[in-house]
Amino acid sequence: MLDEAAVRRQKLEHARELGMDPYPSTTNRSATCREALAFFETGDFEGKTVTLTGRLFTIRLHGGMLFADLWDETGKVQLAFKQDNLGEKPFQELCDLVDPGDIVEAVGTLFVTKRGEKSLEISSWRLLTKALLPLPEKWHGLQDVEQRFRKRYLDLLMNPEARLRLLSRTKMIASIRALMGEHGFIEVETPTLQPVYGGGFARPFKTHHNALDTDFYLRISDEMYLKRLIVGGLERVYEITKVFRNEGIDHDHSPEFTMFEAQIAYQDYRFGMDLFEEIFERASIATSGGTEITHGDVTINVKRPWKRLSLVDAVKEIGKVDVSKWKNVEDAKKFLATKLKEPRKVTELERMKTLGEVIAFAFEELVEEKLIQPTIIYDYPVEVSPLAKKKADDPAFTERFETFALGSEIGNNYSELNDPVDLEKRFVEEKKKEAAGFEEAHQTDEEYLEAIRHGMPPTCGLGIGIDRMAMLLTGAENIKEVVFFPTLRPKEKEEEEA
Repeated sequence: MLDEAAVRRQKLEHARELGMDPYPSTTNRSATCREALAFFETGDFEGKTVTLTGRLFTIRLHGGMLFADLWDETGKVQLAFKQDNLGEKPFQELCDLVDPGDIVEAVGTLFVTKRGEKSLEISSWRLLTKALLPLPEKWHGLQDVEQRFRKRYLDLLMNPEARLRLLSRTKMIASIRALMGEHGFIEVETPTLQPVYGGGFARPFKTHHNALDTDFYLRISDEMYLKRLIVGGLERVYEITKVFRNEGIDHDHSPEFTMFEAQIAYQDYRFGMDLFEEIFERASIATSGGTEITHGDVTINVKRPWKRLSLVDAVKEIGKVDVSKWKNVEDAKKFLATKLKEPRKVTELERMKTLGEVIAFAFEELVEEKLIQPTIIYDYPVEVSPLAKKKADDPAFTERFETFALGSEIGNNYSELNDPVDLEKRFVEEKKKEAAGFEEAHQTDEEYLEAIRHGMPPTCGLGIGIDRMAMLLTGAENIKEVVFFPTLRPKEKEEEEA
């Protein structure tokens, strides 16, 4: 007995024998499904003839009639094929040739069935694409979620929720671009291959350029190049681009992700806080029509203004530890070790050499996961902020803020360090950390240093992880849900391990 794929291939050959082209190049579409349905809404549908194109689902044969749901990107219309209209032979050819998943062109007149179904009575039809593999019958019942991400095309076809979530992502990005245009920003492009990686703490992907016989890195950030443009006299620039970090994969981390980065001359991090909130509020309204988003049992609200706390105050208020009383790094490490539950965290703590690192670690371990509603945490220790400007009234801290929601960071931002002497000292400290075994230490970028020596105006930097932003605004629990094609283990390796 032939399997379904073999039967479909026979139907393909039969269509060719009948003189049909099962894969034509052009169509005569006159309306989308949404446009056709709009005629019903206005009442102006009687006698209206349209040509629709789309994919067939749920074909149903009832004597001399065949019903099928036709879907395109905009919606669904029921097709009604009547033997009396098409003729006995053409009707039988239709029944013999079409399957769910086939893409067709259908010409007909709009009408409403006795059951109230908005439909198209077909006068002629044409095969546009013969599908040789069947659609999954019970896609919603699949337990292997990896298959949904590995075969995203089927996920989009069979799972309306997945499709809407990904379309919301595109609306979100469009709203960011519109808002940045309103604020006078220009969109730019910076190198993906960089001789020195920088702009964050991360391990890079390394590659070799054969023609130049030189190693390059896939960017972990575009920040260092955007700031070169500020030196060059462009005052408001931004980029939405892919960045790459050679790290683990979990529910909110991916080695390849999309980053929004902006640089604003003659502004500081307070301006950045306001703009950050505005970006999220506008994007939420664009994607869902409001500012409240449900995540399981929790509803968050991105309406401005957000709660704002200094890092030290957050550790004191939420973590119940007053780090301002810590006088030296050894005492701080001993005290914090008593608060940590995992041995590996204690080991990580023991490697730290400065009080600022321990204070920042205290925030990460005692506070971060408790920040459910959108919150801005500002004034980070200088030791963990190599590119941020020191606070004038307390040089142990910097004009840096990060934003959090649902226990995860969604953005890292600061007043940019534009003092080349101070910056060079910070790079030296990062080199010491690298020598001590900190693999994610910031690299010394001599060309960037040279650019800064030519003079960079006071500047605010803004960074947002687009994928996490999409998770937040769509209610997704996994970063893979908001990425069209997420990074997955190669199928061969998956099968080997299985």
